[in-house]
Amino acid sequence: MLTKGDDFPLHQRAEPIAFAGTDRNFYDRYFFNGYAPDGSVFFAAAMGFYPQLGIVDASFSVIVDDVQHILRTSRRSGGERLDLSVGPVAIAIDAPLETVTLRIAPNDGLLAGELRFAGRHFPIEEPRFTRRNGTRLFMDYTRMTQSGRWSGWLSVGDRRVDVTDGWTGTRDRSWGVRPVGASEPQPPPEGNFAQFFWLWTPCNFADRALFFHSNDDAAGAPWNRRAVIVTDKGTETHFDAARFAITWQPGTRRIAGLSADLGGDRRLTLTPTGPVFAMSGLGYTHPVWGHGLDHGPDVVVAHDALTAEERGWANPLAMHIQAFVTADLADGGTLHRGIGVLEQLFVGPHAPTGLSGPMDPAP
Repeated sequence: MLTKGDDFPLHQRAEPIAFAGTDRNFYDRYFFNGYAPDGSVFFAAAMGFYPQLGIVDASFSVIVDDVQHILRTSRRSGGERLDLSVGPVAIAIDAPLETVTLRIAPNDGLLAGELRFAGRHFPIEEPRFTRRNGTRLFMDYTRMTQSGRWSGWLSVGDRRVDVTDGWTGTRDRSWGVRPVGASEPQPPPEGNFAQFFWLWTPCNFADRALFFHSNDDAAGAPWNRRAVIVTDKGTETHFDAARFAITWQPGTRRIAGLSADLGGDRRLTLTPTGPVFAMSGLGYTHPVWGHGLDHGPDVVVAHDALTAEERGWANPLAMHIQAFVTADLADGGTLHRGIGVLEQLFVGPHAPTGLSGPMDPAP
């Protein structure tokens, strides 16, 4: 099966580009977020290819006036990997690893826009994520992450928002193996998915960006953790032994504040100050619009919305979130103040922070 990708020097094996890897859960994904300097408007988008399932899906979601408006779309891919459009959502790679344009064509919903992302630095390659459930491979993927500045516009109904100076955000590209498509019919009995602790904190400061993430097991031991500070001049400083502490919003698994000792004399403090974005708006954990689900042979487009109340802790669709935060980075004798997001997904126990049970609130 030959596709457009076969005319580019992208092959990794002795087969056409359409045949990616050997695992049915192989995926190749774009993610973007962006926010006004005061957090009053927050948007995010995603597009995922699932070559072994023959599906590509995309989503675009905007919080304005504390309502999260959502556009979802899906189609069958036919093995083609270079058609970066799904219904009204399209991505253009203007300069690889530097600039990308996200377009949302007018459609029968409320959302439209044209948004250009300009990277502030060369992308960061995070440590490879590999995790097994018993004998079954659960995750095995690579991700690159990049902070940047946004320009352009978006609209929600009749309201147009100009994206100008001061709008920042993050994009990532990840590829490999994650659970996608229909649920696994027979998970391994000794290792079913019952615990997952995930923090991700991309932040933008005036002259630098910061990334800190941690995947921990139930005892609190990290199986993937890294902190990186990268300046606009391209200088990277990596920290392999970062430690963190969390304070919780009472009666929830939502973070009220996070502090992290990155190493040396560098310390990060994050405080949620803006909207909570439900990642189900991009398909994560969504029962109908989960990643890689088949919606039929034609392009399908759907729209919905979540109010602030519906994005509260009690709604399973808001279990996985990104919270807008103010960020303080103490670096030697200098304090840098910025903004960013605190992504959080906590299932099962985590001894250091007091989490217990499948989804029991924090103590």
